[in-house]
Amino acid sequence: MTFKLGLTGSIGMGKSTTAAIFADQGCGVWDADAVVHQLYAENGAAVAPLAAVFPQVVNEQSICRLALKRLISDVPDALQQIEKIVHPLVVRDRQSFIEQAEQSKQAVLVFDIPLLYETHSQQKFDAVACVYISPDEQRRRVMDRGTMTDAQFDYILSKQMPNSEKQGLSDYLIETDSVPHVMAQVAAIIKDIKDQTIHA
Repeated sequence: MTFKLGLTGSIGMGKSTTAAIFADQGCGVWDADAVVHQLYAENGAAVAPLAAVFPQVVNEQSICRLALKRLISDVPDALQQIEKIVHPLVVRDRQSFIEQAEQSKQAVLVFDIPLLYETHSQQKFDAVACVYISPDEQRRRVMDRGTMTDAQFDYILSKQMPNSEKQGLSDYLIETDSVPHVMAQVAAIIKDIKDQTIHA
């Protein structure tokens, strides 16, 4: 039996690092953001259907993410239209990943999904793990990237469920204060999952 673990957490909480540690410990990892990047890349599966509705977001056979952001902020229902096109493609990719992993008898699969609770996807998984860190450290990490302003960060936070709520809904919590601590917590979660599946 393949155990499906959802992995979530707000921006800057250390989810990507945690997903990489799960992968290092032998889990199959599916990354929702990476899939969307592939769909938006040159000749990606989302390019043609998005171009048919919003031609202004296409640049050299790929989706311009800056134009997409501008569109979403300027056109009230643009996000819903984009999601209607992109979401089924993401789901199809995830299903394909699951089928391949089950054929190769992989025991634990991890699904790195930033908006897992916001998209009501939690019921698709056997359990959910949520990463967390203090709000001050979260802000410091995001600002250190140098990719957004305080206002942009606050806007993203306003669109996401508070991380404290995500923690309350999750089966496992992973504090991302240091890599060794994350490694220890990930190892404990994998052991717990394997113990569950053995006794199931």
